[in-house]
Amino acid sequence: MILSDAEILAAMERGEIMIEPFQRECLGTNSYDVHLSKHLATYRNRVLDAREHNEIDHFEIPREGFVLEPGINYLGSTIEYTETHATVPFLEGKSSVGRLGIDIHATAGKGDVGFCNHWTLEISVKQPVRVYEGMPVAQLIYFTVQGVVLQPYCSKDSAKYNERTQLPVESMMWKNHF
Repeated sequence: MILSDAEILAAMERGEIMIEPFQRECLGTNSYDVHLSKHLATYRNRVLDAREHNEIDHFEIPREGFVLEPGINYLGSTIEYTETHATVPFLEGKSSVGRLGIDIHATAGKGDVGFCNHWTLEISVKQPVRVYEGMPVAQLIYFTVQGVVLQPYCSKDSAKYNERTQLPVESMMWKNHF
């Protein structure tokens, strides 16, 4: 079941959902709009290796915006820091962003109960498009969880994305054993 606007607000009052900064006008009927931060990153190497630590270079979106180019895997982040302690957050692109040919996540749209951080966005574009810091880029949708959560994401030893940061975070696939 998806939480309505009233249920999102009630969950925030109970401390089950945190959104910082929170702006009431960003709360939709059953979602919350999040915004592109000034932080972007790209991988240093053209060929990535799933078993290796693929390093990234961070940069900031200038005031006049930044043109994203096709064929480049950009990592971005949300301005908003979020915590979810009793629901499953899903990050979905806004339709207005999709209509510009911008994809904001390749595969990682679902968060876990206990995810506490800024969201890293996996951004790709179909044609060149200029983006700006602060533009609405995605929406968070919260789903209820049935049953007891034995171990929230933020307390898992195996969790690779727990370190709080406003910067986009590169793939940590290399930390897996395969």
